[in-house]
Amino acid sequence: MSPDLPPALRQAADRLLEGVSRKGLAEQSARISAQYRAGQTSAGVVGSAADATAYVLTRLPATYAAGAHVLAEAARIAPGFAPMSLLDAGAGPGGASWAALETWPGVAAATLLDSNRSFLDMAQTLAAGGPAALRDAQRLRGDLTAPQDWPAADLVVASYALAEIAPARQAGTIAALWASTLGMLVLIEPGTPAGHGRILTAREGLIAAGATILGPCPHHAPCPLVAPDWCHFVQRLPRSRDHRLAKGGEVPFEDEKFIYLVAARPAVAAGRREARILAPPHAVKPGITFKLCTPEGTAAPRFVPRRDKPAYAAARHLGWGDVLPAAE
Repeated sequence: MSPDLPPALRQAADRLLEGVSRKGLAEQSARISAQYRAGQTSAGVVGSAADATAYVLTRLPATYAAGAHVLAEAARIAPGFAPMSLLDAGAGPGGASWAALETWPGVAAATLLDSNRSFLDMAQTLAAGGPAALRDAQRLRGDLTAPQDWPAADLVVASYALAEIAPARQAGTIAALWASTLGMLVLIEPGTPAGHGRILTAREGLIAAGATILGPCPHHAPCPLVAPDWCHFVQRLPRSRDHRLAKGGEVPFEDEKFIYLVAARPAVAAGRREARILAPPHAVKPGITFKLCTPEGTAAPRFVPRRDKPAYAAARHLGWGDVLPAAE
């Protein structure tokens, strides 16, 4: 699936910029980015419509791209999964919801949950020209750190949300999200050592609760990576002119690093488990070496020699984050 914003979302974002000073927006975007890097949460960073607009320009393209990547992979792993309902927890301006509708157009009912009124209002504005499920979505103001009886849904997504919750309260949030999950739960976090740690903790709790882990891990064993190594992936996305201005850079693209977890109820059928590529492949004249997380629960290299023409022909097109099918 394309990392680009869907046309309707792109157009809605562009309309936000009509009549807005690009210089002022760039300054506001830089301030928001600095506050996030300093560890502040959305509650303290995004407090107005202008803040939400700056966030849409600065961060929405990247968070959408990561969500599109992850949800497309979830659909590949579980091709028979066809959710009809969605809960987007910690929804922000709704980027993950748009990615979910791009992946599963059959979603008929959506609930966006966030504690930030400015974000919920922005999500409604952006959805005005979008799919019916988003235009008519229920938008609930709620605190992820104080779980309530949230609506149950076939698909539950929490994208870049755990990072804003104190570690001591994350287990309660994960348990509540899982309780709301009828089919599949998808968690996405920044691709940092801290983000990897949050995903590992959530993974342990979900396995204990009976969840089936579909990805990125091809197993239920403890993570085989040893610090300072950590699991993460990357999605390249294009930058518009205004996006480059807000970011203060000239490069026409950016690389969003992320880590994710796909957990499912037993009724969600998945394909066979295959080794996950954990780093950019290393290609030399004799062949290609892949760093893999294997179904056996190990992190191990695998060399595909050029002389094995069928295997090499398939492997040469694979990249970081893909799966390497087992030899027949």
